[in-house]
Amino acid sequence: MKTGFIGLGAMGVGMASNLHRRGLLTAVWNRTASKARDFAKNFDCIVTESLTSIAAHCDALVICVSADQDLKDIITALQPALRSGMVVIDCSTVSASTARDCASIIEAVGSDFLDAPVSGGVEGARLGTLAIMVGGSAHAFTQALPIFNALGKTITHFGNNGCGQAAKAANQILCAGAIQAAAEAMAFAKAEGLPLDKLIDTLSKGAGSSWYFTHRAPNMMNESFAPGFRVKLHEKDLNICRDMAKQHGAQLPLVEMTLLQYRRLIEQGHGDEDISTLFRLKNRLFNAS
Repeated sequence: MKTGFIGLGAMGVGMASNLHRRGLLTAVWNRTASKARDFAKNFDCIVTESLTSIAAHCDALVICVSADQDLKDIITALQPALRSGMVVIDCSTVSASTARDCASIIEAVGSDFLDAPVSGGVEGARLGTLAIMVGGSAHAFTQALPIFNALGKTITHFGNNGCGQAAKAANQILCAGAIQAAAEAMAFAKAEGLPLDKLIDTLSKGAGSSWYFTHRAPNMMNESFAPGFRVKLHEKDLNICRDMAKQHGAQLPLVEMTLLQYRRLIEQGHGDEDISTLFRLKNRLFNAS
C-alpha cells in the first residue's frame, strides 16, 4: 500500500524511516512543514502541504501526534479527502473514547480506522521493534499488517476500536510502576555507597529487572536525563488512565502518586526530560536531613 505518515516527532521520524526501508512510504506531512522537508531530503518521498493532499496520494495513513485534540483536528481535516477502502492508523496515545469518536468519523466515508498505540520508546521506533496494540475491525487489521510489520515486532489485535488505547493505558500504568521502582532502588543504592555500574549489570539479570531499569538506570547513575519519553507526555498519558479508571468508579494509587511527582518535576523545569528524571526526587529522600 502507498502509505503516508503524519507527525514527524521524536517517534514519528523513526517510524516513517522504517516504512521507507520497506518500500511503503509515499508521502509525509508535519504541522511544522520544515521538518517534513528536512525528512524528505534524506528519504525518497513526497512532502505534502495539506492533509487533504496527503490523502490523495495514499491508500493508508499513519498518524503519530501528541494529544487527543491534535488527533481530532487531523481526522476532521482528513475526512473530506478520504476514499472508500482507505485505512487510517493512529499510533498516538489518546483516550479510548477519542479513538472511538475518530473511528465513527472515518467510517462515515467508507474508510477504516485502527487505533494502534505503540510502546518501546524512541529506540523501538528507530529500530522497528515497537509493541503495537491495535483496536478496530479484523479486516482492517489484516490489511494493515505489512505496515505494522515494518514498525514493530509484537503486534496484537485486542478487539474493536478503543481496545488498542485501553491496552496502551494499561502499559502506561506499568511504565509508571517500573520507573518508580527503578528510581527508588537506584537512589537507595547510591545512598548505600554501592558501585552503581556493577549494580545495574547485576540487577538487570535478576528477577526485579524491567526494561526501564535496564535502559534508564544508566541515566540515573550519570544524572543525565536526555528525553526518550518526556515527563510531560507520560503525565498526559497517566491523566488519560485516571479518567478511564474514574469511569469504573476507581482511583489508581500508583497513578495518583506519579502524577503528583511529575507535577513537581514540571514545576521545577524538568518536564521535557526523560521520565528517569524521577530519580531527582527519590535521591532527595536520602538527603532530606
